[in-house]
Amino acid sequence: MDLTSLSHAIAAIAAGLGAAGGGLGIGLIGAKGLEAIARQPSEKKDIRTNMILMAALVEGLAFFSAIIALLVIFMK
Repeated sequence: MDLTSLSHAIAAIAAGLGAAGGGLGIGLIGAKGLEAIARQPSEKKDIRTNMILMAALVEGLAFFSAIIALLVIFMK
């Protein structure tokens, strides 16, 4: 196996792990946010705002890992 195909395989694995990590992170944010809203219904607006902000940050990180993996695959 040459170095190019090895780097492509590693990049594909990294992209998959980044997507899985992002999905897991957003799922945990949603679960904990709903749990917090159930405990403090009066703080629903603040909790929802923080949930959306943190989900966007996690999704951005997952997107960044996918872009880096694609750059590794398609760079010459």
